[in-house]
Amino acid sequence: MDHQQQLTRRVISAHVLIALSAMAAQGHAQSSMPAQDTALESSSALDANAIKDKVVITGSSAANRAPVQASLKATQPQSIITATFIEQAVTPLADYNAVARIAPSVGGGLSANGPGLAETKVTLRGFQDGEYNMTYDGIPFGDTNNPTHHSTSYFPARIIGGMVIERGPGNASNLGQATFGGSINLFSKELSPDFHFTPYATFASWNTKMLGVQIDSGQLANFADMSFMFNASRLTTDGYLSYSGVTEDNYQFKAQRNFGRDTLVTVFSTYNKIHSYVPDKGPATLKQVAQFGKNYALNNDPASQNYFGYNYNNKTTDFEYIRLQSSLAGWGIDNVLYTYAYNNDTYSGQDASGATANGTKAGPAGNKNVPGYNKLNSFRVNGDIFKATNQLAAGLLRLGVWLESSNTNRHTYDLDWTLGVPNPKEASAPKSISYEQRSSWKQYQPFIEFEWAVAPQWTVTPGVKYVNFQRSLDATVNQGTRIPTQADQTYTTTLPFLTAHYSINKEWSTYAQLAKGFLAPELSMFYVNNPNLSTPKPQTSTNYQLGTVHQSHNLTFDADIYYIDFNNKIASSGTGNDLVYYNQGGVVYKGVEAAATYYVGRGFSLHVNGSLNSAKAKDSKLQVAKAPESTSALGVLYKANGLYGSLIAKTVGAQYGKDGEPAAYKIPAYTTADLSLGYRWKELGSMVKNLKTQVGINNLFNKQDVTSVSANSKGVAFDQYAFQPERSWSVSVSADF
Repeated sequence: MDHQQQLTRRVISAHVLIALSAMAAQGHAQSSMPAQDTALESSSALDANAIKDKVVITGSSAANRAPVQASLKATQPQSIITATFIEQAVTPLADYNAVARIAPSVGGGLSANGPGLAETKVTLRGFQDGEYNMTYDGIPFGDTNNPTHHSTSYFPARIIGGMVIERGPGNASNLGQATFGGSINLFSKELSPDFHFTPYATFASWNTKMLGVQIDSGQLANFADMSFMFNASRLTTDGYLSYSGVTEDNYQFKAQRNFGRDTLVTVFSTYNKIHSYVPDKGPATLKQVAQFGKNYALNNDPASQNYFGYNYNNKTTDFEYIRLQSSLAGWGIDNVLYTYAYNNDTYSGQDASGATANGTKAGPAGNKNVPGYNKLNSFRVNGDIFKATNQLAAGLLRLGVWLESSNTNRHTYDLDWTLGVPNPKEASAPKSISYEQRSSWKQYQPFIEFEWAVAPQWTVTPGVKYVNFQRSLDATVNQGTRIPTQADQTYTTTLPFLTAHYSINKEWSTYAQLAKGFLAPELSMFYVNNPNLSTPKPQTSTNYQLGTVHQSHNLTFDADIYYIDFNNKIASSGTGNDLVYYNQGGVVYKGVEAAATYYVGRGFSLHVNGSLNSAKAKDSKLQVAKAPESTSALGVLYKANGLYGSLIAKTVGAQYGKDGEPAAYKIPAYTTADLSLGYRWKELGSMVKNLKTQVGINNLFNKQDVTSVSANSKGVAFDQYAFQPERSWSVSVSADF
């Protein structure tokens, strides 16, 4: 165990002892929830139960069946996806991006290796991964060089209890490094009040199987009605792509206990381990596709840089938090102490595109040895989120602070795979090390906002947040320059927020938002000869949004328009060691979004959502790369008498694979249709409470269109293309004892 892990565990242990000692003095009276739950008041729910409380109207058939909808309390555009939709319409193999892709303005999310069997990315209104936030139970998470994400790590879809996609910065209390692009918020499952022992299994295409079990303790009367849940699963697959097998183990634990009348403690932990065969820089070129097919990724030729034995990674992640909710002198207190870690040890051939010929400096002159490398990205993040609320006569006061630090170790070592030794390919010592560096950040964000109740049906919420973000680098061999480098930079800003919400009646509301967003420059700003010359300002945005939400017995509907002025776009000039980063221009994002679900009757519902999205650079007036011009989804859903099913088609509009060359890199729109059918039997004798079977067909119409293009600096012949995976099936079964 390294020093950082020891320190983290000591800090958590200390907080646990302090919290439990303080609460023990309050007695062990039973209580269902704290008197003031800030989760129910904020625009970002902190648990799945709050999602249901905010969305579902009693007796509303449409709201209970809608795959995507918005809350009548929304103050910005949002898409709420419930646990029911995840369980009944999304394959248990999926990652969280496969869940998110149903929503309007969300593009991508298709794994070329099959659902949930390789990492994916999604765009949000054209913002790329790293330009929007992701949170789990209200805790922002992401990489430490920039806030990007790895969709197969941490939280597979089968352990997610709900999702809220927020398309905007939100209020001052919304946290994260990239608020201007919005937030994709994931939530853990609710704890059951009853005991359950639930084994489950999924069998699918490409020799895929996933086995698992979930144990729910129910309320334990001998322990002050404490309850906990434990979930463990293993997934194995050969994958759709050639020689792209995956093994994944996931474990999750969650426990809650009340102390006194108004104090609740939640403890959560998850651990994820993945071994997969995948090229580090894929996917395939058109030449490779013509030779081997659209499912080409790796091969079984030890003389090739694409040999599966040279291209694999081992990833482990963990994510833990302790949450204390209580009340003190009229204030609602909510504190979350958390830590999470990511460790990715990757081995790869030098160049999956074929642009780099065999031959190493480790072997004799003229050799055809296979070059490659080992890449490590290992980090731990520690943080604390404190929020306090006070219900005053004029409205709800909300304030708090977010504190966070990180420590990261990254390197790339060059290898000769044929000889199994380091490859001294660099001109200067240490010749087999491309880079070796440590980096860190320290940040804090205090905020305050007031939800002013102007009238019973009208609230206005002004707020302000201060951001202080300090990034540091200590590299013995710096990436890009290969010289020792020490650098640090502090970025600060003050962000104002203003939202307004008006309830027209019990079924219809409107809202407006004016908010500033912020994104700190990436760690790569230090990958230059003189970091002091590269001091770009943080990228910022001003968001203007208007929207409306309707929920009635048979209909849910929401629509919005938005305009985002994105400034301080980071550009670079110079080459090699003379590279300098600076701010230049920006992008204007604007569009229209809508979603509706209509309950037809007899168990049937119809759903439609869509968006028109413009994301054009201010200088060229061209759509920026990887930003779809539109999205749409159309679905038919059924749920009655234990039988349920859905057929949903999602279309991602045309986009461009590269900035500035729309004609050469235009990717046409593509559509994927997924079918799911299931049946649940209840009370099958004295032992079995429920038995559920479910069949899924992904990519029902077997489309295999291009989904992305990665431009290669070595020429168009080496551009790499990803495709929709061919039609696949899955069969799932679970029993509840």
